[in-house]
Amino acid sequence: MAHKDGIVATIALALSTLAMAGVVGSGVYADAAGAEARGVQALSNAMIETVCPDTLAANAQMLAAATQVTP
Repeated sequence: MAHKDGIVATIALALSTLAMAGVVGSGVYADAAGAEARGVQALSNAMIETVCPDTLAANAQMLAAATQVTP
């Protein structure tokens, strides 16, 4: 019985690896990661406006300057 469990586990691992490779290779993963990053940025901007309305202008100027700096 343990031998059959090992075979099933190996097949499941191989199929899941192939499925993940298909998702990453198709570009869907990159699109989802980009959408998540845009959502996190929007959420952080909303929180800044809610928590610190006085420093919003200063933060916007600092963000605009920071995006123009290239590493």
